[in-house]
Amino acid sequence: MSALPPAGPCPVCRVPATLPFAEVAGRRYWRCQGCRAVFLEPTQRPSPAVERAHYRTHQNDPADPHYRRFLAKLAGPLCARLQPACEGLDFGCGPGPALAAMLTEAGHRVSLYDPLFHPDPSALQRAYDFVTCTEVVEHLHDPAGTFDRLAGLLRPGGWLAIMTCFQTDDARFANWHYRRDPTHVVFYREATLAHVAATRGLMFESPTKDVALLRKP
Repeated sequence: MSALPPAGPCPVCRVPATLPFAEVAGRRYWRCQGCRAVFLEPTQRPSPAVERAHYRTHQNDPADPHYRRFLAKLAGPLCARLQPACEGLDFGCGPGPALAAMLTEAGHRVSLYDPLFHPDPSALQRAYDFVTCTEVVEHLHDPAGTFDRLAGLLRPGGWLAIMTCFQTDDARFANWHYRRDPTHVVFYREATLAHVAATRGLMFESPTKDVALLRKP
C-alpha cells in the first residue's frame, strides 16, 4: 500500500496525517496518526443499498434477553449517572430500538432517530440530557460531522454514550469479526474516542470495555 496516494483527512478527527495500515481481501485500510482511528479506503465504502440490505439481516429483538444483556454494558453505567426522568435520544436506533425500551423502563423519555428506520428530522432539532449510539459509529462515513452534531444536542451536563468494539490488536485485525462486517468502515480505540471528547470540550470516561461516556460540562 505504500505507493497508494493519500486517502485524505481522517474521517474521525480531520487530521491530514493518515498512513497505510493494511490490505485485506482487496479492502484497503488507513490509520490516522492523530486519533489512531483505522478506516476503510473512502472509495470502497458500501453503497446505501448495500447497507440497507445488510442492516435488514440483523436480528435485534427488543425482547431478546441476550441482546438486552449486551446493551446493558452501556445502559447500566449510563443510568447510574443520570438523574431521574431524563430526556434522551437513541441515535441510530435501527428497526428494533431495544436500548430505548430499556431506558424508558428505567424511567427516562427517549426519542428515536435512524436515517433508514426512524428518519424523523425533528428529533435532531431538540436538546437532550443524553444521546446514545450503540453499534453505530463504526458505520459512519462522516463520523467527525456526526460527533459535532451530537455534541451540539447535549444540554449542559449531558452525556453522549457510545458503544463500539474497540480495536486493540493490530496482528488480529485481518481476521477480526468486526472488520469482516461489510458495513463497518471506521474502527476506534479507546484513545480515539478520548480524542473525540477532548477536541469538543467534553469529559471522557470508559467505564467498561467498548463503552465510552462523554459529558458536556
